[in-house]
Amino acid sequence: MTTEEKIKIVRFRLNKAKETYEEACYLANGHKWNATVNRLYYACYYSVTALLAWHEIKTKSHSGVRNRLGFHFVKTGIINEKYAVFYSDIFDMRQASDYEDYLEYEKEDVLILLKPAEEFILQMEHFIFNLIESTEFCN
Repeated sequence: MTTEEKIKIVRFRLNKAKETYEEACYLANGHKWNATVNRLYYACYYSVTALLAWHEIKTKSHSGVRNRLGFHFVKTGIINEKYAVFYSDIFDMRQASDYEDYLEYEKEDVLILLKPAEEFILQMEHFIFNLIESTEFCN
C-alpha cells in the first residue's frame, strides 16, 4: 500500500470516528444510554483501526483490534496504558449492552464516558498525524 493510499484510509477512518462520536452525543442528548455506549465504542474503534491501517496491521475481529493496540503500541510504550484501559472498558460495556438481556445503562454510567472517548479519538489522531508528518518529511 502506498503512503497516499494509507493517508486516504486513515483520514476516512478518523472522519468516521468523529462522525460516530457526534452520533453518540446526539443519542446522549436523547437519553439513549445503551446506544450512546455503542456509538462511543465504535468511534474509538474507528480511530484505532486508522492507527492500525497506517501500520498495515490487519485484524479479523474487534478483540483483535484491542489486542493489536496493546501489543504494538501500549506494551512498547508508544501509547499510554490509560488509553488501552479505556478502550478495553468501553469494549466490554458495548459487548454487555449489545448482548446481555435486561442491561440498561444509566445516565451516570454513560455521561462520564463522553470526554474520555473524545480525548481517546483526539489522541489517536494526534499520534497518527505525527507519524504521517514524520514520514512525509523523510520522503
